[in-house]
Amino acid sequence: MTNYAEMSVRAILEGLDAKEFSAREIAEASIARIAAVDPAIHAFLETTEALALEQAARLDAAVAAGTLAECGPLAGVPVAFKDNMNQTGTHTTCSSRMLENYVAPYTATCVEKTVAAGGIPLGKLNMDEFAFGSSTETSAFGPTKNPWDTSRVPGGSSGGSAAAVAAGLAAVTLGSDTGGSIRQPGSFCGVVAVKPTYGVVSRYGVVAFGSSLDQVGPFAKTVEDAAYALNAISGRDPLDCTSQDITTDFTANLEQGVRGMKIGIVPAFMEAEGLDAEVKAKVEEAAANLEKLGAELVEIDLPNAQAAMSAYYVLGPCEAFSNLARFDSVRYGYCDPGHADLGSQYEASRAGGFGPESRRRIMLGSYLLSAGVYDKYYYPAQQVRTLITEDYAKAYEKVECILAPVSPRTAFTFGEVSDPTSMYLSDMFTISINIAGNGGMSLPVGLGADTGLPVGVQLIAPQFKDQNMFRVAAALESCYEIERIAPAFADGKAGA
Repeated sequence: MTNYAEMSVRAILEGLDAKEFSAREIAEASIARIAAVDPAIHAFLETTEALALEQAARLDAAVAAGTLAECGPLAGVPVAFKDNMNQTGTHTTCSSRMLENYVAPYTATCVEKTVAAGGIPLGKLNMDEFAFGSSTETSAFGPTKNPWDTSRVPGGSSGGSAAAVAAGLAAVTLGSDTGGSIRQPGSFCGVVAVKPTYGVVSRYGVVAFGSSLDQVGPFAKTVEDAAYALNAISGRDPLDCTSQDITTDFTANLEQGVRGMKIGIVPAFMEAEGLDAEVKAKVEEAAANLEKLGAELVEIDLPNAQAAMSAYYVLGPCEAFSNLARFDSVRYGYCDPGHADLGSQYEASRAGGFGPESRRRIMLGSYLLSAGVYDKYYYPAQQVRTLITEDYAKAYEKVECILAPVSPRTAFTFGEVSDPTSMYLSDMFTISINIAGNGGMSLPVGLGADTGLPVGVQLIAPQFKDQNMFRVAAALESCYEIERIAPAFADGKAGA
């Protein structure tokens, strides 16, 4: 049976239009592959066969009528969504017992746009509980495994989204990124992973972690596929006041190359404590390749970037504490039975519904926003945020894009990183981009010399100039022969 998720978006569009296969064949084959293969990695929490077949019927009708071109840039493409994105009639659990039985009464804008663009919706994907984590180990429904080595984590919090693409279960998936939760799992799983500028994609209908930090973005096998996906989901949404009117075609400059572009290198990132030698070597190799392609490398300074981690772990928990307050066991959410009064029910329900990492961040956020503490931590963190944003703005006066590591290391084994502080360091190179609101993406650049696992490099663009990083990524992608699907799952294999 053909695995359509291994095909490019362009190939699916052209094949569907040429009637080489039908949308129904795509939907049925994709659902069958998930049933056969997903038990090996546990990327999906729920499949939506009925919705997939309904969409397929609409697409096949359009093919018959000769109107497929009107169906959108993702017509026939198998897609799936992180389980913090609402879709009417499906469970939206955020991988938490707190929302285990919650069924969405409405659809998130990013999901709606993906389906409106012709995507065939396959289901909902595993994640760290409420997006708190960097390994997908905090999911209440069990971890997702990395398709490149099932003894290792896929990264997080969008681990299911990255693993689904790497295992050939979906051609495009959506994830959310608050401090690196798209880019880090993209690097671990060897796929293209894009966190657009804050405001490029609507957050309406996405369960919030940090409202001023969260951004939705696509995972895909290639830069072009990711550009198609971002074209589909970007733009102004009247239901989200932070979204912006975006008219950019992210596929428009993929063939321009980088000759004459100035690419920034941050020496402090390259010399950071904890950066593994194999990751550093891959970033240096990517820099050399860009130089060969005609780009000019420029060293830049981000003097306040080292404070990003500290600022993030003040701002993030504060916003999480506020956003999670709505889960009170009264209106919705897990309700612990047998309590005579509302107070004890509320306390027991939240203690039982939230996992350890969620409780940790709720408690930290509560403390940081308390009287006498707020002025000491929260206000200075906002000041640091301003300084970091200004640092990036100054850097972009000299360069058009920045090249940096994504993660300090390749994928680690389950249980290897058990200390929360050590886990937080997984996002040491990604957090400052969320703090400043810039666009960033992870691009696979081959396997590490020591571990033989995927390594990604990070490309960072000025605010609302995400096309810059797509242009650089497309040029850099041409320098590598990358396996788009993890070997154990390629060509219809079921994996280990």
